[in-house]
Amino acid sequence: MKVVFLQEVEGSGHTGEVKNVADGFARNYLLPRKLAAPANDHNIRVAQARAGVEVKHQAKLDADATVLAERLVGHTVTLTAKAGPQGRLYGSVTARDIAEALEGPLGHVLEHRQVELEDSIRQVGVFEVPLRLSRNVRASVQVEVLGEGMPAPAPAAEVEGAEPPPAASEEPEPVAEETLAEAEEPEPVAEETLAEAEETPAAAEEPLAEEAEEPAEE
Repeated sequence: MKVVFLQEVEGSGHTGEVKNVADGFARNYLLPRKLAAPANDHNIRVAQARAGVEVKHQAKLDADATVLAERLVGHTVTLTAKAGPQGRLYGSVTARDIAEALEGPLGHVLEHRQVELEDSIRQVGVFEVPLRLSRNVRASVQVEVLGEGMPAPAPAAEVEGAEPPPAASEEPEPVAEETLAEAEEPEPVAEETLAEAEETPAAAEEPLAEEAEEPAEE
């Protein structure tokens, strides 16, 4: 059947477009919902008028979507979910969760259908998620999923050019003050030893005096 589309039908036709479609598709879906009409002169004129309005409306939607896409450049959405030790989420992060998280940075409400997430996220990490902001404008956003109850992430790498802190093995061990004092102070010599050393010459002189006096007695 030859029909003219009165509204946009994704994957089938645009407003004002004239196409041949399957009879069952036209009778059971397009015509009852007034998405299309038989392609006669009157219906084609109506559809083309609607198409002109649709073009202007779509141009505005695309302009607004371009502004939203610019806001997302370099932006990361952070979500937190309960996770096990290996980073496996007990639940999942869905397209609806991401759409709600984007309301703040975008200042605009997204429908979850605009978040083109093939499957829900079930693992911690950073993911690139595509977005369809309008029919002709697409963008992407980084989504970082953190796990509750997991160990804190390792410290960030050092800034290039920064000097690393000295290793513990390179620092000399402090020497105790008592050890230095003992090394500098000589061991005291006992007073008795000094006295003995001074009396020794006197003891050696006594025998000489006795020998000198013996010849005088004769």
